[in-house]
Amino acid sequence: MSPATAPALERRFAASRSAGEVSALFLRPEPARALYVMAHGAGAGMRHPFMNAIAERLAARGVATFRYQFPYAERGQARIDPQPILLATVRAAVAAAAEAAPDLPAIAGGKSMGGRMTSLAAAAEPIPGVRGIAFLGFPLHAAGRPSTERAEHLARLTVPTLFLQGTRDALADLALLRPVVEGLGPRAQMITFEGADHGFHVLKRSGRTDDEVLDALAAAVAEWIPR
Repeated sequence: MSPATAPALERRFAASRSAGEVSALFLRPEPARALYVMAHGAGAGMRHPFMNAIAERLAARGVATFRYQFPYAERGQARIDPQPILLATVRAAVAAAAEAAPDLPAIAGGKSMGGRMTSLAAAAEPIPGVRGIAFLGFPLHAAGRPSTERAEHLARLTVPTLFLQGTRDALADLALLRPVVEGLGPRAQMITFEGADHGFHVLKRSGRTDDEVLDALAAAVAEWIPR
């Protein structure tokens, strides 16, 4: 039987001294066994259908989620905040999530840019309470510009990492990302999703649906947490 889940609760917290407050959505099933502090990607906020779908599927597996906005998304702007503000927001979100669910072990990460900003923050200084980082599509490079520069900080992480990647992801050439993950040692794991792009959409001819891929993503995160 799936855990019972109440509607997501609206939260607010201070992102940084200069950026002001941002919104968050806290979704906790009962019983819950862990918490995922989940940041959105560059082009969409915390209410994007992908974020909603993952949160609901994780709740069905006993994992609470704390989704939050970066300041630019809170303001409804397209221009992304300077990196120091993004990193400060990640750390503030984890602290706010710990206040919301102090009894739950926490992992952090998120979709694309949100996951990368989480790892950058943790590489600069470990984030208190975060036991692992789960990437929902790590953005290794810009589309059509293969490189591994964005992954250089990953070697400084001190917690386990999970990379969930589509094989058609234009922002992560797997021929480049696989060696990066392997070089991180046994604490890093990568799971690929055949035919999925950066948004984890699959072509009809793949034989799978987007919903099936979302189910598999949530299952992978939920199964990885105890490890």
